[in-house]
Amino acid sequence: MEIILRQDVEKLGKAGNVVKVKKGFARNYLIPRGLAFTATAENLKRIEQENQQKKILAEKEKQQAEELAKRLNGVSCTVAADVNENDKLYGSVGAPDILKALEIEGFKVDKDAILIEKPITDLGIFEVEIKLHPEVKAKVRVWVTKR
Repeated sequence: MEIILRQDVEKLGKAGNVVKVKKGFARNYLIPRGLAFTATAENLKRIEQENQQKKILAEKEKQQAEELAKRLNGVSCTVAADVNENDKLYGSVGAPDILKALEIEGFKVDKDAILIEKPITDLGIFEVEIKLHPEVKAKVRVWVTKR
């Protein structure tokens, strides 16, 4: 049976692809869950319209992410941390701490968007990358100071 995928299905194909599957798999799993339509001319048009709407939405999201990246690239935020007598942090500065500092500066960013290879364990100035969109990233300066 030929079907048109509405969404990406692992090991089967991407949205908009026309694929052949067994009737039972299509009727009992893919179609009831809204993952696919039967391959007809009418459904092909429907999928084409859905894809155009998705492209428009994706472009809007990318533009919004680029605007936010322009504003974020010039931002520096300060995170105050407890240190011992040798100026070593007791803990570390991670994504939640940077998220709070960005919120204080007036930026709302998803916690998972903050890309840190390893937690910050020293005082100083660090550049942290923020992934706002799969194609858009921004860099923020984080100042880690004594509390």
